Amino acid sequence: MDDLIFGRNAVSELLKSGHSVNKIFIAEGSRDGSIQKIFALAKTAGVVVEFVKRDKLDKLCPSRHQGVVAFAAATNYSTVEEILEFAASRNEQPFIVLLDELEDPQNFGAILRTAEAVGVHGVIIPKRRSVQLNATVFKTSAGAAQYVKVAQITNVAQTLKQLREFGLKIVGSDMSAEIDFNAANLTGGIVLIIGSEGHGMRRLTRENCDELIKIPMVGKINSLNASVAGAVLMYEIFSQRQRESSQ
Repeated sequence: MDDLIFGRNAVSELLKSGHSVNKIFIAEGSRDGSIQKIFALAKTAGVVVEFVKRDKLDKLCPSRHQGVVAFAAATNYSTVEEILEFAASRNEQPFIVLLDELEDPQNFGAILRTAEAVGVHGVIIPKRRSVQLNATVFKTSAGAAQYVKVAQITNVAQTLKQLREFGLKIVGSDMSAEIDFNAANLTGGIVLIIGSEGHGMRRLTRENCDELIKIPMVGKINSLNASVAGAVLMYEIFSQRQRESSQ
């Protein structure tokens, strides 16, 4: 079954990524610059483009489609091994993000967007009780979902133990932690764990962390949105890795 990808930027990035696209629907009368760009990309890729009535797109995608919908081949997930191999191919220490039962597709998309920007080699999600890659994730990620490797796993605790055996440090984000994120050593091979909205990490996941870090706050709200917290922590890891490589 095809994945529906909608929105002008998302479809444009989908075509540029080289992902297999079966066809594209464009709303009749849409001829502006960004639509022309999508049409040109589709022509280059040999993708069929059909101009259809806008209400047909409305039925396919109740949310805002901006006059364009792509029928993409179903997403192929990566494996943890492929993520590690990708890091090795770049001669870099692995930088992995694990989402512990994250449920909001918009948070997932935003995390993928930041992950792509800071050089994360891959994101790991559980197969059960977790958001999966879908059209909302793709649109929110602004196309980053096509560039960041995402692996599904069946057992978080077992995967963390295996990654530790590869020499990676397991770091969890927890608002009850004693160590501020900017005081922690986040260099080297690392797995950053971001917990679910409202509940944070599960107990067993927390017990499998080598270190717990927190983002200090002084306001009346004692927690951040998962994607915001993830962005803060990913950029701190990115900054520390940059400083280390320049020494």
